Amino acid sequence: MNESPLFWLNAFSLFYLLVTSIILIRNRFDLTPLPPASESSSQTKKISVCIPARNEEQVIENLLESVVNQDYENLEVLVLDDRSTDKTAEIVQSFTDNYPELVRLISGEEKPKKWLGKPWACQQLANRASGDYLLFLDADTTLRPGMLKRITTAFSRDSLQMVTVWPQQNLGSFWERTVIPLIYYALVTLLPAIYVYRKPRWMPAFVYNQFSSSFAAACGQCLAFTKEAYVEIGGHQTVKNDIVEDVELAKAVKSRGLTMRMYQGVSSISCRMYRSQKELFEGLRKNFLAGFGYSIPRFITAAILHVVVFVVPFFSVFYAVINTAAPLFFLSVSSLTIILLHRLILAIWFRWNPIYGFLHPIGVLWFQWLGLVKLWDHFTGKKISWKGRNV
Repeated sequence: MNESPLFWLNAFSLFYLLVTSIILIRNRFDLTPLPPASESSSQTKKISVCIPARNEEQVIENLLESVVNQDYENLEVLVLDDRSTDKTAEIVQSFTDNYPELVRLISGEEKPKKWLGKPWACQQLANRASGDYLLFLDADTTLRPGMLKRITTAFSRDSLQMVTVWPQQNLGSFWERTVIPLIYYALVTLLPAIYVYRKPRWMPAFVYNQFSSSFAAACGQCLAFTKEAYVEIGGHQTVKNDIVEDVELAKAVKSRGLTMRMYQGVSSISCRMYRSQKELFEGLRKNFLAGFGYSIPRFITAAILHVVVFVVPFFSVFYAVINTAAPLFFLSVSSLTIILLHRLILAIWFRWNPIYGFLHPIGVLWFQWLGLVKLWDHFTGKKISWKGRNV
């Protein structure tokens, strides 16, 4: 059979999409919301809500309002002002004045040379926390009513030492709506979420023990630990120089045989990460290569894979029509149909506008651009600055 290379590229794309469809469908059932708070749920265990904040005057008030209005009594809220140059500290101080028994403002210490900013801020918060549970929240998140009760229910119901929740992402600008869903798309089509919680039943125990940390994933916007587990893994000191500190903390938990679970937060927590294309680009630029373990071969392979699977079919369908290539047309249309079905499922699941699913290849090409810039940064040794600090 003498088929063109374009035919085989589309055949591979279709095969890849069929395999990832299985993972997506499974995750639709296994990546569950936080469990509802049981009527008998106890509030005897104290929660320390730990919020690192550096120049967060636009968002910190919304988060603090959502926290102090939670229906959980045994609670402390610690906010570390990480040497902000805006009105972050003033806003937090107003909450401290109104809720003196609940909210505490901590002035951040000078960052040691071998630490990155966020791990250092989180470690300072943990050192001051007195709770049985430590809940780390990014300043741009907002809790929905009852979220803290649901977190504690998850810990007790599933016998967990770590919980991570992927927030409902609020998308505003065109590029937010085009790019950010691809982050969640990668999550739910590549990693069976249940394996973050338990061993795959088909995998022998001795094999799993060697590779358990490969099933680690987490979202740094919402991480929670039992105090004992946090101390056991060495806290944020363990990840003091890691840009993707959330995933590295999850790996530390898994490697010590502790139990963690991921949840989706559509009904419990929301977040708006970035508010412009420039902010989006620079925010993802700082940790894009780190997400691949700084492996250039893996990074480039992933880029080629995404172009073949998600971009080639969009172009080859027109080529097939012009050249009346029926087999190629069938393959490319099949791939496009699956991609759009994936995006429709994702849009319904996370409450996004499904129309932006048609821009999937635009989002992929945006990441290719980001990847090229990141390779330039890597090979030229260019330092990336985020919130006034090199990362």
